[in-house]
Amino acid sequence: MSEMDLLRFNTCGSVDDGKSTLIGRLLYDSKMLFDDQLEKMENARLIGGEMNYADMLDGLKEEREQGITIDVAYRYFATPKRKFIVADTPGHIQYTRNMVTGASTANLSLILIDARKGVIEQTRRHSYIASLLGIPHICVCINKMDLVDFSEDVYNEIVQAYEELSKNLDIKQISYIPLSALNGDNVVEKSENMPWYDGPAVLDFLETVHIANDRNLDNPRFPVQYVIRPRSDEYHDYRAFAGQVASGTFKVGDEVFILPSIKKSIISKIDLLEKDIPVAFPPMSCNIHLKDEIECSRGMMIVPVDDVPQMSQELEAMVCWMHDTPLQKNKKYIIKHTTNSTRCMVRELEYKINIETLEQEEVTSLELNEIGKIKIYTQAPLIFDDYRKNRQTGGFIIVDEATNATVAAGMLRESDHKDEEYVI
Repeated sequence: MSEMDLLRFNTCGSVDDGKSTLIGRLLYDSKMLFDDQLEKMENARLIGGEMNYADMLDGLKEEREQGITIDVAYRYFATPKRKFIVADTPGHIQYTRNMVTGASTANLSLILIDARKGVIEQTRRHSYIASLLGIPHICVCINKMDLVDFSEDVYNEIVQAYEELSKNLDIKQISYIPLSALNGDNVVEKSENMPWYDGPAVLDFLETVHIANDRNLDNPRFPVQYVIRPRSDEYHDYRAFAGQVASGTFKVGDEVFILPSIKKSIISKIDLLEKDIPVAFPPMSCNIHLKDEIECSRGMMIVPVDDVPQMSQELEAMVCWMHDTPLQKNKKYIIKHTTNSTRCMVRELEYKINIETLEQEEVTSLELNEIGKIKIYTQAPLIFDDYRKNRQTGGFIIVDEATNATVAAGMLRESDHKDEEYVI
């Protein structure tokens, strides 16, 4: 099965909207559980009288005691049509950072809405974050339809409300599925209780949603992870640059720049597992050989001469603050971007986003779970694309230099500023 057959998705929504129950029911009804998991659930049913599907994902003691999701729970499963990695993320406001972590690599977000409550603040919050993170596909799962008598009118009202919300968001595709996660309606099999709905069940949707075009294949970017230069006499002429293709495609014979040095060369060979290949594409990990002996090391980037990214020490970005200690202007942090790490300083906090209204507000600092726009100055230039154009080269994290704690996740924005020395 090819890498393009792997779908990464996350669940999000408010507390008690049924995120963990939906995934648990999905795994149970599609018979994708191990025998020991089935035995555990059956024993719990015999003791308590009913099946708790959420227990399969809520593994922490605190989660089971409180009946909530606190940490991100990852599950891996497969059907004959596709492989899946699902991140079940928390619904509480105080765990927004966990939601950002789980959604950061997703192709798709399942946003659950309680049919009795409709679109609420957490719906807006998680939808905005999904939009900010550049998740291409959103599936709005309107859950607990059994508690509103499977009403088509209720479903239509929620769809209309979400459509109004989405006008302010940047989302490529939005789908809607009415369901009852607890009872299994429209989870694996189509429900007879909602004959008015003619769309797919959740599993069918997950198996068929088109993700082949989600990766950026237009802008070749190869962040160098390591320089391979064996000491063995057998390979004394071998010198290659190892890494993972972040986006685009590279071919033997391509004329490339090595940034930030702006040295030019030609790709002479690409090899993978000791075999030469003519083309490298994402997310392939391979070795690139250059025709010329050019200095190139970890943190540098190989790009085509006719399609160069931005390179600057002055950056603009949207960030989600992920630490109890608020953001401090002019404090030294470490920014980690692709394979590069360098010191940085937040020079300006332009605004934060009011999640309820999606409006910009002036603030002097960012607190835990708040989202805002900042201007950063880095010790060494970063080589990047706008996150909305390229998630792989537009995303970064900020680490506290003193504690080594990850304090923020960010999305770079294209700016008018370029370093004076960056002239091609």
